Amino acid sequence: MASPKRPVKSPRVKLSNTDATKRDAKAVLSGRSKKSWFIRLMPFLGPAFIASIAYVDPGNFATNIQGGAQFGYELLWVILGSNLMAMLLQTLSAKLGIATGKNLAEHCRERFPRPVVLIMWVLMELVAMATDLAEFLGAAVALNLLFNLPLWIAGLLTAGITFVILSLERFGFRPLEAVITGFLAVIAFSYVIEMFIGHPDWPAIANSTFIPHFTNSESILLGAGILGATVMPHAIFLHSALTQGRVVVKKPEQLKRLFHFEIIDVVIAMVIASSVNAAMLITSAAAFHTVGQSVGTLQQAYLTLQPLLGRAAGVVFGVALLASGLSSSSVGTMAGQVIMQGFLHFHIPPWIRRIVTIIPSLIVIFIGLDPTRTLVISQVVLSFGLPFAVIPLVLFTSNKFLMGVLVNKPLTTLLASLSAVMILTLNIFLIYQTFFGK
Repeated sequence: MASPKRPVKSPRVKLSNTDATKRDAKAVLSGRSKKSWFIRLMPFLGPAFIASIAYVDPGNFATNIQGGAQFGYELLWVILGSNLMAMLLQTLSAKLGIATGKNLAEHCRERFPRPVVLIMWVLMELVAMATDLAEFLGAAVALNLLFNLPLWIAGLLTAGITFVILSLERFGFRPLEAVITGFLAVIAFSYVIEMFIGHPDWPAIANSTFIPHFTNSESILLGAGILGATVMPHAIFLHSALTQGRVVVKKPEQLKRLFHFEIIDVVIAMVIASSVNAAMLITSAAAFHTVGQSVGTLQQAYLTLQPLLGRAAGVVFGVALLASGLSSSSVGTMAGQVIMQGFLHFHIPPWIRRIVTIIPSLIVIFIGLDPTRTLVISQVVLSFGLPFAVIPLVLFTSNKFLMGVLVNKPLTTLLASLSAVMILTLNIFLIYQTFFGK
């Protein structure tokens, strides 16, 4: 007599990082989680850290170093103000994705006339390419400085590394977020070291951080440049996409709770980014302004730091620049994907987009253009894209029909509108001075 067959157990499905995170997040939002506050916060951290990389990219290195070298600590208040405005706009972008389940580019496609959408898409693609150019060049310059590699080899190596970083997206959003956050930590730690090596004047720093003032028109220009390198249109588009499907809830109280956690994510990430930007300017002021040293390029900053502060300072600067370039280049490619898919409802594999956006950077390297000058010009190009990100964002998040319980309060709309006007005014000034100023 044959023995009875044992029942076959269904194989246990192993949750991916994404599934596990969503499960934990929904448990917190429904009030079922009994874990500590910090553990409950963890599933919601990440989107703002990815977006915040745009605020410490090589463009910020160029403007902050020049600002510190020429005007000492004078422009620290610009960094503080720029990051407060960026914090507000990134919060609105995250809120749009949470409340509607769609990103900013998708809303533009659905609510604006087709010709306007196509114009916006072309402009945003140019912005994405300018962003990628700056970030790619920053990483290539860092590899050139640290390892004495020819710039073209450094460029190809940068391309390969960013391919590897982007491939992590196949395993869920957690591995990619972890790598990007790790790069942010490297940049932050590097500049903590730089600041203490440089022995800055802390009383002067305290006075300059909270007292708005400009010395002359050149300081206004650099202040506008710092603002232009800080508030990035591609980061605004990207953040709404990072939150739109991460955790999906419909109940009003859960939506409010989710947005509350996202505000914490934005505040933590942007405070870190703001501190890094301030540390860049402080280090530059302590190292260069106090001795009357003029610094015009990233290469000069690296080479000049070594005799002034020691070889370790130059190496730490190079490591921070490399981490900034690699991480922001990867994030820039992600933003480009969101822009194309949102405006055109068309998707191409990230590796194809990566190849296409690499070509302008490699052309700049091969024909021998000055990387730092090209990087600064790319920040001006970004200024053209800001109105097409900031204005729709304020309009959409103020729309009760779209946003429901997360619609902007009147004060929020007022502050966002004032920020938009200030950003646009300073960027128009930056563009005018760059092309028509004497």
